[in-house]
Amino acid sequence: MPLRPSPALLCGLLITAACVTPVARAASAVVAPAPAASAPVNSALDGELFFQLMISELELRRDQPGAAYQIVMEAAKRNRHESLYKRAVDIAIGARAGEQALAATKAWRQAWPKSRQPTELQAQIALALGRPADAAEPLRAFIELSPAGERNGAIASVPRLLNRSAGAESTSATAKVLIDVLKPWREDRTTKVSAMVASSRIWLVAGESGKALELARSAQQADASAEGPALVALEIMGKLPEAEALVKTYLKAKGKAAPVVQLAYARRLTASQRYQDALLLAQDITTSDPKVADAWLLQGALQIELTNPKGAEAALLRYIDIRQSDKSPASAHGGASAPVDSSADAGSDDVDETSGTPQDLVQAYLMLAQAAEQQKDFAGAQTWLEKLGDAQGTPAVALRRASLLARQGKLEEGMALLRNLPERSKDEVRAKALGQAQLLREARDWKGAHAVLTLANDKLEDDADLLYEQALLAEKLTRYDEMEGLLRRVMTIKPDQQHAYNALGYSLADRGIRLPEARELIARALALAPEDPFITDSLGWVEFKLGRTDEALRLLRAAFKSRPDTEIAAHLGEVLWAAGKQDEARSVWRVGRERDATNDVLQETLARLKVAL
Repeated sequence: MPLRPSPALLCGLLITAACVTPVARAASAVVAPAPAASAPVNSALDGELFFQLMISELELRRDQPGAAYQIVMEAAKRNRHESLYKRAVDIAIGARAGEQALAATKAWRQAWPKSRQPTELQAQIALALGRPADAAEPLRAFIELSPAGERNGAIASVPRLLNRSAGAESTSATAKVLIDVLKPWREDRTTKVSAMVASSRIWLVAGESGKALELARSAQQADASAEGPALVALEIMGKLPEAEALVKTYLKAKGKAAPVVQLAYARRLTASQRYQDALLLAQDITTSDPKVADAWLLQGALQIELTNPKGAEAALLRYIDIRQSDKSPASAHGGASAPVDSSADAGSDDVDETSGTPQDLVQAYLMLAQAAEQQKDFAGAQTWLEKLGDAQGTPAVALRRASLLARQGKLEEGMALLRNLPERSKDEVRAKALGQAQLLREARDWKGAHAVLTLANDKLEDDADLLYEQALLAEKLTRYDEMEGLLRRVMTIKPDQQHAYNALGYSLADRGIRLPEARELIARALALAPEDPFITDSLGWVEFKLGRTDEALRLLRAAFKSRPDTEIAAHLGEVLWAAGKQDEARSVWRVGRERDATNDVLQETLARLKVAL
């Protein structure tokens, strides 16, 4: 009987199918290994099994997986050998036949009731088929069959079974089943914390941040020294800022003995654009242990963002020295991998395919070139770029080289460099367009940058990033209707893109129109990214426009403390000036001017208020 492929299939399984495996490989799994004494032994492979395996492989070559599956299943039932059941599962998965794969795992479990592998596979396949209720029993059995020393690890693996790409309704239904499966383990003293943390992660994936935080908090109350609650709290922070309290509680209890959480915390702060807080934490890490390489790389990235190129250079050189001297042992990377991504993530041994240089060193060299460029040391920047060798043609390096040319008055050469980049994929088209637009924007050629992005959006329909950037340039050209239309398209394509709501709200507030709507848009953006200082700045600005000076000051002070950006300084200074705090306003504006004296918003503010610093 031919196998019936299931339409929804098996994308999250931890196994891969080998549809055409030589008969010798399949046979080798059932041959008893020869003892060291080389005494002759009889093989478990008899003539009938040999021919069954050979015929099944021939059927696979003939593109008849149904027949191959039936033959191997018959052999498995006759010989009761685990490798044969596993082979039957592989064949079924390779044929995208979920029901037959599920049947094979059930038969395997019946023959080998104490084996963990078929129970795990049965749960995975049931979930892949969209039947979470059928996954509950084998999943419980998998945990129960785990040795005591491995049980917490088995529990920790459960959240990985939740398919993040499934629809909200499906994800929620699966989450409820997995939470129920873990209930006995949340009540067991030896597994309580790991089960609570796993349950917290499940709710987080399912979009239930409040329930996730509640369980993480309970886990920490059960064991204040446990790392798991703090790590999951770092993930929850992206949705609920109050989760940060759990991280602080853990670090207070562990002191300097928690480099993994410290580094993950610094990365989370970086992702939230709380650069000053992240920098202080990264510096604290390297003060305690100067060999934590990732903390130096993170410091370099942060110092560049905070326009302190000399500090960036010092940190990056320390990082390179550590990486090249000790080949980056695990201790230099802060131990286990952190669950938080950021643009300044480091510590990778992955090699750039173009240059053969480790990816993190490519990143360090690029940042060193950027730091030199900030100091107008163009020769030094070129020297760092030359260290990248054959990686010169990659988009990231090409953009740095193009920026360097433009800053030396060679804009057309820089643009030509970017125009020659390939467009073999959507990512390459996007990167190329954004790079060209950035170069033209820095040259204040708003119309040229807008044209580049318009052309790219014709090639990549409904690309939220490109549409957003085009909207910002439309505003520069005072095409406000176009800007609003583009931003509303972004909101439709990507409803959780906080920057679109913030950009439209800020534009309305800055023009002094539709202020209640502006406040509503910015509040929605802040709900999506509660710690973003630029969105906090926008909310402070609209509050000022609405005449709520005290609330505006509170918000703008918080934003400036988190990110002393020049534009935030311009806004805070103006509100302070209006509140009669002229000395403090001048002080804030001076800080902003030190960071970027050419900033349009700061210059316009000082000119309008007729203030000389």
